[in-house]
Amino acid sequence: MSIQFLEMPDEKGYFGEYGGQIIPPPLVEIMNQINDAYEEIKNTKKFQDELYDLQINYVGRPSPIYHAKRLSEKVGGAQIHFKREDLNHTGAHKINHCIGEALLAKHMGKTRVLAETGAGQHGVALATACALVGIDCEIHMGEIDIKKEHPNVTKMKILGCNLVPVTRGTKTLKDAVDSAFEEYLKDPVNSLYAIGSVVGPHPFPKMVRDFQSVVGKEARQQFQDKHGQLPDILMACVGGGSNAIGLFTAFLEDEEVQMIGVEPAGKGLDTPDHAATLTKGSKGAIHGFECYNLQDEKGNPLPVYSIASGLDYPGVGPQHCYLKDIERVQYVTADDKECLDAFMELSRMEGIIPALESAHAIAHAMKIAKDMPKDKHILVNLSGRGDKDADYVAEYLSL
Repeated sequence: MSIQFLEMPDEKGYFGEYGGQIIPPPLVEIMNQINDAYEEIKNTKKFQDELYDLQINYVGRPSPIYHAKRLSEKVGGAQIHFKREDLNHTGAHKINHCIGEALLAKHMGKTRVLAETGAGQHGVALATACALVGIDCEIHMGEIDIKKEHPNVTKMKILGCNLVPVTRGTKTLKDAVDSAFEEYLKDPVNSLYAIGSVVGPHPFPKMVRDFQSVVGKEARQQFQDKHGQLPDILMACVGGGSNAIGLFTAFLEDEEVQMIGVEPAGKGLDTPDHAATLTKGSKGAIHGFECYNLQDEKGNPLPVYSIASGLDYPGVGPQHCYLKDIERVQYVTADDKECLDAFMELSRMEGIIPALESAHAIAHAMKIAKDMPKDKHILVNLSGRGDKDADYVAEYLSL
């Protein structure tokens, strides 16, 4: 099993048959330069010391694991625990890889960092990291998401980034990726495209996974220290898939630990209004890599939808595709109603307002916990806090 997991991706960036660099030859050279720079510095003492210092004293790591006793008692059955990535500086797991990418850009002598954002958490985290290291930051964000996630938009502007509204297509995450990537191609020599998830051409799925793997490494040690065992089930929401891979990576060889990724079913899998890529998609290429994606008969990405702006992406990380195919991870869905119910339940039972993205995983944890013995443990990655969603949810539910 170690060969399957620890030596991936291969030298061409493939996890099985997924990943790679489906991009023009000149851009392959640029991507390879990024990979070479990353491989050169990632294990150096200077880089590791700087990254570790910022994780502890800037991000606030390690994030704690919290046993949701009241929620567990109400649901009945298994005990539900949360890895509290919502307590990180900037309010989500995104800061983990943004710090790494900003340090890499600094090392490479880049003068500008570009990125897309959906829910705004990646945008805020990257703007924060760029302010920290002193590099210009440009964030592309869909017009619809700008309206939904106004608190994060304000934060990005305060942090000094250039926010570019994207008005094309569905005006959401997929179009923001297109826009940011096109801008990056105008000057890839002086810019670094800091992809916000484990997607895109090699080496980004590998790099973002590596930076996010701190989540699972901490969780594995913390859970053993507190409970003398590993969790029975790990759970995380999956859009692009960075928070899920961050939690799963440290446990991939623990065959007794079940892993579940929860995708957005939106208004229903029997409608076009969902973003359940691994559940309903097929293999194809998008944004420079091969993965499962939601596409039409010509291979063009379909419009996708989720109440959670950070999950409405028609592709998914290539490692998730591989883990699905070998059946190491089970991928399921939660719809908008289940997400909102979980959002409100956690808020009112535990005083924790979760991100709508994370609420998808919480919903499925609540769903299966009730049919499990009380001595079983489910660990959910609470990937972000819901400050950004509070006004939207209040209006949506007429609170």
